[in-house]
Amino acid sequence: MGVFVFLPLVLPLTAWPVARLAEQRLHPRTATRLLAAVAGVSAVCSTLCLGLLVIVGTAQLPGNPLPDGWSDPDVRAAVPYDGVAGRAAIPALLVVLVSCAVAALRQARVRRRAAGALAGLPPTSVAVLPDRTPYAYALPGGRGHGPGRGRGRVVVSTGMLAGLGSAERRALFAHERAHLDARHHRYLLTVHLAARANPFLRPLRTAVAYTAERWADEAAAAEVGSRRTVARAIGRAALLAPRAPAATLPALAAVGPVPRRVAALMRPAPTGRAWPPVRTAAGLAAWGAAFGTTVSALSSANAAVTLYFVLHAATTSV
Repeated sequence: MGVFVFLPLVLPLTAWPVARLAEQRLHPRTATRLLAAVAGVSAVCSTLCLGLLVIVGTAQLPGNPLPDGWSDPDVRAAVPYDGVAGRAAIPALLVVLVSCAVAALRQARVRRRAAGALAGLPPTSVAVLPDRTPYAYALPGGRGHGPGRGRGRVVVSTGMLAGLGSAERRALFAHERAHLDARHHRYLLTVHLAARANPFLRPLRTAVAYTAERWADEAAAAEVGSRRTVARAIGRAALLAPRAPAATLPALAAVGPVPRRVAALMRPAPTGRAWPPVRTAAGLAAWGAAFGTTVSALSSANAAVTLYFVLHAATTSV
């Protein structure tokens, strides 16, 4: 198994350059999908390798329920610094599992409360709540009518609608529908949990939170037909409601920085290139992230297979 078991724990660092460049150099749709995929795969690989280290570390503890052969010197030799890394991985893995579980439960609780607030309202694609507090967000998983609306509902308060003009309201609804149609909450939840699993993935969480909003901004601009209208709606909504209901519930006035989103809408629409050219900074960064993620997957697979055969041989020889 060797040092390969440690590589997935640090290889997420290779994604930092693309997380920094993707916000400005890639189409928001491409950036969101790329960063979410890198974060998800990297988090799974690093968690798997923590689990492999835990097996070795647990085998060294007195009174453990594992077979005696697993604490054989040959097994310990399969992992460098097994005495330190193996035991340190036990509390680290517990922290990761508890942190991810808490984040997932918190997200489920927010969605239940949001859905509960809509109880009794007609099952339309847009839910307008009589509330002076300005807010608007996309709630996935609700009922709706019309093509593509069954994936969730747009929730908006009367306070938010009162602060926007008619054109800005159309931009708001287009923005939130774009979140639902593209299921941005899945990308946001993926990077949110990935950042809990590996702190090195936090820059990707921040980047995806921004690029998902930019993706919806561009979709809204295409539907409304005016980039300035969407930019104006974003600015006013941000002033009215500076906070989003939850980190994984997309909202027009959510993640910023809002000035950067507005500035991006003042420029021409980005090209929808699926992958950046290799001879550019963004292209090199994207390939670097893809290479790091591939190496992470291969390293974790190699470590898992190696440890399996070592433990299997140790068990059968007893």
